[in-house]
Amino acid sequence: MFVLDDRLLKPSGQPRIDFLHRCLHALNDELGGRLMIVRGDPVEVVPRVAKEIGAGSVHISADYAPYGHHRDEAVDEALGDIELVRSGSPYAVAPGRVRKQDGTPFKVFTPFRNAWLEHGWRKPADTDASTVDWMKPERTEKIPKVEEKLPDAQSLWEEFRDERLEDYDTTRDRPDMDATSRMSAFLRWGVLHPRTLLQDCDGTYRSELAWREFYADVLWHKPETARQNYDRKFDRMQLDEDKDLFEAWKEGRTGFPIVDAGMRQLLQEGFMHNRVRMIVASFLVKDLHLPWWWGARHFMNHLIDGDIASNQHNWQWVAGSGTDASPFFRVFNPMTQAKKFDPDGAYVRRYAPDSPDIDPIVDHAVERQVALDRYQAIKA
Repeated sequence: MFVLDDRLLKPSGQPRIDFLHRCLHALNDELGGRLMIVRGDPVEVVPRVAKEIGAGSVHISADYAPYGHHRDEAVDEALGDIELVRSGSPYAVAPGRVRKQDGTPFKVFTPFRNAWLEHGWRKPADTDASTVDWMKPERTEKIPKVEEKLPDAQSLWEEFRDERLEDYDTTRDRPDMDATSRMSAFLRWGVLHPRTLLQDCDGTYRSELAWREFYADVLWHKPETARQNYDRKFDRMQLDEDKDLFEAWKEGRTGFPIVDAGMRQLLQEGFMHNRVRMIVASFLVKDLHLPWWWGARHFMNHLIDGDIASNQHNWQWVAGSGTDASPFFRVFNPMTQAKKFDPDGAYVRRYAPDSPDIDPIVDHAVERQVALDRYQAIKA
């Protein structure tokens, strides 16, 4: 059973919703048409369906994000005598399990990664849908139609592993090249498990997966950081609230070509290259002086791979307010970033060919100094 929860769907852009529907169609096909779709508040519909079919227990994958965790606690209580069983998680190592020797959580990535590697993880499960006798639901909501079918994630991973993984360390920052795995959305929606990828990779790619697990661990220990600065001194940072500048950023009409290309890619595809995510985030926070959570919310609305832990804490990494954050004085220059990572302009021509003709909405050199001055004011 899958519950369409409006609290999660209403803020989502169409590419994100469409990808979910593609995932559900694929899962339904694997189950021979036996996936039950219900819409509503999980706290109400899960106990109702469980009682209707006479379930002895309800099994879920453990959710460690703030909303999911509290939702599951409420479902557990509402089920009464019917047992709620949390089985596994979307991570190689569940959040909260890897700790420092004194039992406290890690605050810095590299020591976490080392402990995470030492802890290790189980091999991928060897099973498929045929190992269980499935009930045919008597009634179910139809999954909305989508034009494209979900591609086979395992085949895409194997293609990347065999053809591009070897060069990943040197090519992953190039948005003009097809050099990344594009596995993030499949991981986000549970189509693939990270243990499947970890058995085939090491080095830089394994570290990228460790970042995902680190941020999930940070959010588990400090759920308030989904909305607040991890480093609370940044609460004193002077911020602007110019809605016109924010709209220009969202729509990709800033006059800074690589920023505009990234923002338009997001609107068109529900995806943005990771290097460009850092560039556009830095531009919002340090050139426009707008709150990082404005940008984080916009990303979560549109990214098909939008994951609350990774999204919020990557934004805070750029803003300087997170755990293990980038130093605030590291201000991405969108012009030099473009020359380095899109040297021939192929990425910009693909997504924002008109951007070089748009007048820049700010002077980067001036706004960089404004950002640094505001940071100096909170350092004391």
